Amino acid sequence: MKVQWEKQENHQGVLTVEVDEEKVKSALDAAFYKVRKQINVPGFRKGKVPRQLFEARFGVEALYQDALDILLPESYAQAVEEAGIEPVDRPDIDVEQIEKGKPLIYKATVTVKPEVELGEYKDLEIPERDFSVKDEDIDQELETMRNRYAELETVEGEAQKHDHVLIDFEGFIDGEPFEGGKSENYNLELGSGQFISGFEDQLIGVKAGEEKDVVVTFPEDYQQEKLAGKEATFKVKVHEIKRKNLPELDDEFAKDVSEFDTLQELKDDIKRKLQERKEEEEKQYKRDTVVEKAAENASVDIPQVMVEQEIDRMLQNFEQQLRMQGMNLDTYKQMMGQEEEALREQFKEQAEKRVKTSLVLEAIAKKENVEVSDEDLEEEIKRFAEMLNRDVEDVRKDLSDQGMDSLKEDIIIRKTIELLVSNSQNAA
Repeated sequence: MKVQWEKQENHQGVLTVEVDEEKVKSALDAAFYKVRKQINVPGFRKGKVPRQLFEARFGVEALYQDALDILLPESYAQAVEEAGIEPVDRPDIDVEQIEKGKPLIYKATVTVKPEVELGEYKDLEIPERDFSVKDEDIDQELETMRNRYAELETVEGEAQKHDHVLIDFEGFIDGEPFEGGKSENYNLELGSGQFISGFEDQLIGVKAGEEKDVVVTFPEDYQQEKLAGKEATFKVKVHEIKRKNLPELDDEFAKDVSEFDTLQELKDDIKRKLQERKEEEEKQYKRDTVVEKAAENASVDIPQVMVEQEIDRMLQNFEQQLRMQGMNLDTYKQMMGQEEEALREQFKEQAEKRVKTSLVLEAIAKKENVEVSDEDLEEEIKRFAEMLNRDVEDVRKDLSDQGMDSLKEDIIIRKTIELLVSNSQNAA
């Protein structure tokens, strides 16, 4: 097989591939045996038509597409390896010659992975940040627990911040109702920030049975473009006001909400868990910092197709999150008044950053010869099995070659980030 690679602009290039006539003959033979099983020719049993008669009646050209289906995948993969390139999208194939007794010649236009010009990635400074556990952190956790176990009680009088109000509301812009601006028996905690700025504040002081006009202005960057920057009047009716009855912080509270007999034991446990959480936060902070700085210091011209592929993945993940909330992407777009192009544009900057970061880490891994040992892979499979709560051997059997490659890539990236952290220094 002959392979020629011609580099072009914008990270594209053309592979010219020539597959020898013997392989073409084998592919045409295989194509014939496949096709003749599916055709009926008078005078012959199904699948028994002779090759000579088939070609006389249908022409050898009838076998070309099936032969290409056999030849192209294998020859293209081999050509890519011989040319030493890394395509990032599907090739655009142009068959120049396929003929019985002659070589197959085709051109494959592809976009390839760009070269990364690495900047400084060692001795990166990590600004110091305090990750110690303070008394107020413990108090905040206790307060969260108090609120979690609080009981709501109906109250008379005026609504206060953090009260729950049961309301009906309908919004109007220029006297006309708008989509998504109406609800009945809505439970709203005042001060929770569920509604746009100013809405909840205007309900502080209302009483059950009261009706009130709440006037607000939607932010200029509001997700529903039709409402952005516009003033709206919400007609609100208050049905009920409930207030949290918070439990006392004492030993009885500790017994009710935990396995501990005293409040001090509960506080000690909270502190221990917070310290573990803070330690992990510190590690993640260091990882994020060095990765971000290494990416900022590098230069790479990213092909648009890679950005679009990343946006596709982000949209798929976003749609999965919506499904978990009982919504699909079409419903979300309708509710937000957005077309998919606008949504893709929102993801673009983050997608570009993700692609660049991935390319930079990959380039560092190659330069530093970061490799995966058998022990690394075994530990990753064990970790994966624990995460899935499955037997290690079952997970190993289920992992395809592609799955193993993906695990190895994850390990390489993780080891590369560890290398960056270990070579970094804390900024004074």
